[in-house]
Amino acid sequence: MNPVFLALIARDLKLAARRRTEALLPVVFFVVAVGLFPLGVGPEPQTLRQIAPGVVWVCALLAGMLSVNQLYAGDLADGSLEQMLLAGQPLLLIAGARSVSHWLLTGLPLVLAAPLFGVMFDLTSEGLVALVVGLLLGTPVLSLLGNVGAALTLGLRGGGMLIILLVLPLTVPVLIFGTGAVGAVESGMTAQPHYALLGAFLIASVLLAPLAAAAALRISTE
Repeated sequence: MNPVFLALIARDLKLAARRRTEALLPVVFFVVAVGLFPLGVGPEPQTLRQIAPGVVWVCALLAGMLSVNQLYAGDLADGSLEQMLLAGQPLLLIAGARSVSHWLLTGLPLVLAAPLFGVMFDLTSEGLVALVVGLLLGTPVLSLLGNVGAALTLGLRGGGMLIILLVLPLTVPVLIFGTGAVGAVESGMTAQPHYALLGAFLIASVLLAPLAAAAALRISTE
């Protein structure tokens, strides 16, 4: 793997470690938001099982959007992004590394926290596996699409709201098939078609999103 790519990821992780409060905000939001639903809906197991996939996926999506606006804003403000460009670093490499860093800091903790909420919502073991697998396939797509939105709105006033308007509609298929996988398993059917579609979205995002983010960065920094 490209050493510059790994160095960029390591840099992002070190910066996040220095700003723990900001880095942990999406995870804390996810935990609190999902945890409140059983208290508000009530302890009925059947109801909890029905709403669990949608609640977890919507909260995961919103948690991921909390930190997307800061993907490039800090580097633009302190001149780091300009220095990377002057050093001749490919924009595609920068965009790809930033997507991976965002997923490691936001998406992966959500995946790791999902089993806890599966138990809280009384999901079966099969439904719990489907939830985790769906998040494992879907959360990278959210990071990749959020990266494109952050690059497109870089330097714009009110960029956070624009990112939400741009990215949320694109994430609807991931939300549908992610929740559908759990619903299919809980109904006694196979979740393989849902996994296949999530995998297809992931492959398409890996191939296209960094290219789109790199092009948007080029436009935003010219």
